[in-house]
Amino acid sequence: MKVAVFSTHPYDELFLNLANASQHQLIFFETKLAPATAKLALGCTAVCAFVNDDLSRTVLEVLHQGGVRLIALRSAGFNHVDLLAAQELGLTVVRVPAYSPHAVAEHTLALILALNRKIHRAYNRVREGNFALEGLLGFDLHGKTIGIVGTGKIGAVFAQMLSGFGCHLLAYDPYPSPALEKWVRYTPLHTLLGESDVISLHCPLTPATHHLINESAVAQMKPGAMLINTSRGGLVDTRAVIEGLKDGRIGYLGLDVYEEEADLFFRDLSNQVIQDDLFSRLLTFPNVLITGHQGFFTQEALSNITRTTIANITAFERGEGEIFVVSVEKLGG
Repeated sequence: MKVAVFSTHPYDELFLNLANASQHQLIFFETKLAPATAKLALGCTAVCAFVNDDLSRTVLEVLHQGGVRLIALRSAGFNHVDLLAAQELGLTVVRVPAYSPHAVAEHTLALILALNRKIHRAYNRVREGNFALEGLLGFDLHGKTIGIVGTGKIGAVFAQMLSGFGCHLLAYDPYPSPALEKWVRYTPLHTLLGESDVISLHCPLTPATHHLINESAVAQMKPGAMLINTSRGGLVDTRAVIEGLKDGRIGYLGLDVYEEEADLFFRDLSNQVIQDDLFSRLLTFPNVLITGHQGFFTQEALSNITRTTIANITAFERGEGEIFVVSVEKLGG
């Protein structure tokens, strides 16, 4: 099968080629999939897309007209896909439902520890010969209350990890997991926000969860709480969080995702002026730590992502086997 692969970097090409083993004809494009680039897939039966590619109705119509019948996402999230349009056009959409929950959960923990003990600031100080400890005071995670919003695969692994630190774990999820109740106590969201020293987001982006952390949610948070988002940028209202940082309601902020990241992440912009004023404002706070959507970026996760992606494409081509189809019914969460 001829497959157009968008938003590729050298590591994508390496791992996809290893997983593919010459089964399919993979055509790699560094550019993102967008209305202006969709015609690059002309003559391809499948398109392989990543999290910040544009899969709106406009793009899907161009792809369909060019012969595309399969959209293979190399991600778990599918909020960037117009599933209704895909269904109307007869396009099959497949994804990678679970690649390595440990990768994202461990990155979440890394953000918490680095923010708390101010590792990023200490690193820069020591390189400048400054060994003073003023301004680097942290707190013991042991005994603190951690709020986990979303207890799917990643949230569950994160809960198990934090239980080893001796933390009190609260959780909010519309669909509680009985298996996790030996580690966490499920509560309403407002209770979690008000009692947690650290709040970590691990839920999908849907209409119901868009800006889950908004002005009202920030106002309910425990003063000085730490907020971590390694899930989807749209879960957080950036303006509300900035106001929370300014008035001290949010004491620490760790982000691996950002609601307007499509124009920023996965690119080297070091020689350019960042045009996003809200993102630039976030970078001015000493208690904010941002990474560029790298939570998934481990050898194990990339191997799993590419193997599942190629398996999905192969199963679609053969009309057999199990493929991870995304249906319109999943729009609700």
